[in-house]
Amino acid sequence: MNIIVCLKQILDPEVPARDFRIDAEKKEAVRGTANLVTNIFCENALETALQLREKTGGRITALVFAPESGEDALRKALAMKADEAVLVINDGHPHPDPLAVAHVLAAAISKIGVFDLVMVGRESGDWGVGQTGGLLAEELGVPCISFVDNLENGTDGLIVTRQTDNGWEKARSTTPLVVTITNNEYNVPRIPKTRDIMMSARQPITRLTLDEIGVDAASIRAGGNYYEIVDISIPVKEVTCEFVTGDSLDERVDQFAKRIIEVTQAL
Repeated sequence: MNIIVCLKQILDPEVPARDFRIDAEKKEAVRGTANLVTNIFCENALETALQLREKTGGRITALVFAPESGEDALRKALAMKADEAVLVINDGHPHPDPLAVAHVLAAAISKIGVFDLVMVGRESGDWGVGQTGGLLAEELGVPCISFVDNLENGTDGLIVTRQTDNGWEKARSTTPLVVTITNNEYNVPRIPKTRDIMMSARQPITRLTLDEIGVDAASIRAGGNYYEIVDISIPVKEVTCEFVTGDSLDERVDQFAKRIIEVTQAL
């Protein structure tokens, strides 16, 4: 089975709030205030792919559309035991919209060759739009199943378990197929061994330009093709402090309880 896992780099969500900055003019988070990390749902997707390969065999290709910094995400994927790594170089397009990203990924996948399964994270940890998987399936002309947390190889195709608001669903699908992966207790990303990390530094990474995959760079622009980011800001947080007074401990406890009720009813 040929599996392609699409990865995305984002600013580390664990960055302290005091270090997080917004560029109001560019309408994006300021780079350099935090490390770039692989989106956690993308790592869940890679772990799911690795577990499926252990059962069925095949090859896993990690695919990233990013600047040169995307190499770090691919090196980690190789250390986790992906077979191949492909970087489509994003040269100067800060945050292309999901439709543009899906178009680029589909073109890159067509360049890579025949595939059985494409896995993407259910959403990214920065914008959280959650549309790329479905749009990618549309571009490739194949079905898409979302919120998947487990896959098994059945006699008549893949058996897919997906999360719903009321529990889980099981579905059967033939390939080729796109799935968006969510997290569960079984697809927690493995920690690469030190030896594998060192070996990944010497493994080749295929680099592709937009021209090489047949995509017009002018179409990949900030602001996107079907929606525009109007504004971005850090939520304003008000903090107030009140002191409860009273002549005795019982009176202070009573005043405290009444104040808690008033505050919660006002929410």
